Amino acid sequence: MRVYRGHLLHIGGAPRSDDVQAALVNVPDGALAVDGSGTIAYSGEYRGLPEAAAAAEVIDCRPGFLLPGFVDTHLHFPQTHCVDSHGGGQLLDWLERCIFPAESMLVDDEYARGVARDFCNRRASVGTTTALVFGSAFPHAQDALYEESIRSGLRTISGRGIQTVGPAAAGPLLTDDETAVALTRNEIERWHGRDGGLTQVAVVPRFALSVTEATLRALGELYDAVRADGVYFHTHLSENLGEIDAVRARYGVQHYLDTYDGRCAGGGVSLLGRRSVFAHAVHCSDHELSRLAETGSSIAHCPTSQLFLGSGTMPWRRTTDSGVTVALGTDVSAGDEWLIPRVLNDCFKVHISETGGQSLSIPPADLLFTATLAGARALDIEDRIGNLDAGKEADFVIVDPGRQALLPQLLARIDPADADRVLFTLLMNMREEALDGVYVRGRRVTGSG
Repeated sequence: MRVYRGHLLHIGGAPRSDDVQAALVNVPDGALAVDGSGTIAYSGEYRGLPEAAAAAEVIDCRPGFLLPGFVDTHLHFPQTHCVDSHGGGQLLDWLERCIFPAESMLVDDEYARGVARDFCNRRASVGTTTALVFGSAFPHAQDALYEESIRSGLRTISGRGIQTVGPAAAGPLLTDDETAVALTRNEIERWHGRDGGLTQVAVVPRFALSVTEATLRALGELYDAVRADGVYFHTHLSENLGEIDAVRARYGVQHYLDTYDGRCAGGGVSLLGRRSVFAHAVHCSDHELSRLAETGSSIAHCPTSQLFLGSGTMPWRRTTDSGVTVALGTDVSAGDEWLIPRVLNDCFKVHISETGGQSLSIPPADLLFTATLAGARALDIEDRIGNLDAGKEADFVIVDPGRQALLPQLLARIDPADADRVLFTLLMNMREEALDGVYVRGRRVTGSG
């Protein structure tokens, strides 16, 4: 057993999204005891350490902080080298001019392995212990991603990006329906549940305009057969107004979500459910939000990328009031921040600037919840990760303010018992250099070289 001593900050228990503030745990002189299996054996006041931990090695992290590992519910592995690509315009133009050609480069096995190494190294460096990763169209690139993730010790859910139609720029990424289903089934069989469950697989069509009604029916049948095995579904939804208009015109549906809900003219199996995560949901109708909540589906909110592509602002109050779980996503590479607290910084600024009387100052506890426990809830692994409760798997980060210029001085002005002010200052100011340790199941995560 090892004991980590420092300032504990996390959202304890399993609060409703409207009761997060009361669940904020703030222990200035705290301790996290991690047993040999990588499970949290004790979490609380250092002076309250149980007798079983008396002989344990103590790692003194003071005046540092112990936070849950960050959960990123939407980012793109094949876009690792595409951050801040110039000249793309908004979503559809950006995809055609910048992203499809860049993702096609992963057809080269050696290049794909290099991207996988860079991707995992970057995740490890920013404390993203768990991620739902939009994958590459190429099976060898996905193999490289899983292999590097296992080598690094990261918790990864991914699936090959499925495209069966698209512009000429997307040509190398396209397959027919039969091949798309076969490759996805093979990925599930080979990688789902590997490394003691740290590696899991999702069914991932890029978005409704990259597939057809026939593709979605075939994927629905596949997903229906593997849903009970804990396989995920992940895609994009209502990110851009032009995209929404194009989807409604092509499919003849009233709501974009209908395309994934088996409600096209030809019918099909719904892809919604408790392990279904939809990125963006910027412009959802009340009907769509109600349907997402009803089915236990979740939203990956990506404020940084929405700013970069001019997609608009997801209405925070209306979306969270619908009852749907809202977690956080970097959306690298449309999002140009890898560090989850930097995305929280954008999240706060975006929503305090909402118009029409909808602006709000998101409380610090809600920000932390969105970046940790809400992500675990969206991924249906809240019983294992997302906070620092005893009995959870020990996914956590150590933040050392002394590693970052001026951060100690900012925190020194605040009473450590003032949880809101401490947490807000920490989350809004944190940069990558402040991270002093990243752990998954109690094992220190490192880059893969």
